[in-house]
Amino acid sequence: MLMLYFSGTGNSKYIAELFCKITKAKCHSIEEDIDSQLLAAEKIIAVCYPVYASRVPKLMREFVASHMELFKNKCVIIFCTQMAFSGDGARAFTDLFPPNHIKVICAEHFFMPNNINNVCITPLASEKLTRWYLRNSHKRMKAVCKNLSRRKIKKRGFNSLSQALGLLQGSFFPVIEKWGASKVKIDNDCNKCMHCFSTCPVGNFAYSNDRIITKNNCMLCYRCINSCPKRAVKIIFQTKVKKQFQGVKFKEGSSHDRN
Repeated sequence: MLMLYFSGTGNSKYIAELFCKITKAKCHSIEEDIDSQLLAAEKIIAVCYPVYASRVPKLMREFVASHMELFKNKCVIIFCTQMAFSGDGARAFTDLFPPNHIKVICAEHFFMPNNINNVCITPLASEKLTRWYLRNSHKRMKAVCKNLSRRKIKKRGFNSLSQALGLLQGSFFPVIEKWGASKVKIDNDCNKCMHCFSTCPVGNFAYSNDRIITKNNCMLCYRCINSCPKRAVKIIFQTKVKKQFQGVKFKEGSSHDRN
């Protein structure tokens, strides 16, 4: 079994690694140079990604498009990370394929801490709330793995209500995604450390005329705004962020494993 994930700021990586710790599956980020033979050899492929307004992030969509034939006739496990609600965020992954191209054997949504740090109505989670998210995720993952071992198929987000609510959210996402692609700015506190340049998953930053510029290709993953050492990156809103989301780290033998 193989796990393939995209993680903007760490939440989906945490869930992917948690699953692989339990199942002993191989774990790879789609940002790696993945050998196609590795994908072709596996009968079961698990994917994990953050949902963006009930839809699949750009990088995961592009990965699927370039590996379409290698997914054919695979059994697929779909995991999504969400802040509060994602409608049919997991089911949306199936829209990337022709009918009957894959067989979904599990789909689950996991609540994880918010990484949108520049919107007052979505504050970053407190340490107490983060612990709740992690306890809940560990409990849910154990249930998922138990169902898989029993060959019990459960697919979150595939019912009619979830699809209707997902459509309500997701119908606006293409417009938001296109509009937001050009809404990244670099302020004067930038020290040209090139951190954003080296970490952006879609190569949205470049160095020109002794300054960092953007290529209007942002996918709104919030990695740069949360990791810039000088907090010099601004996305959509042109105010400097006061606090950055540092992600959650998976620890072997954590207390969550025992809950």
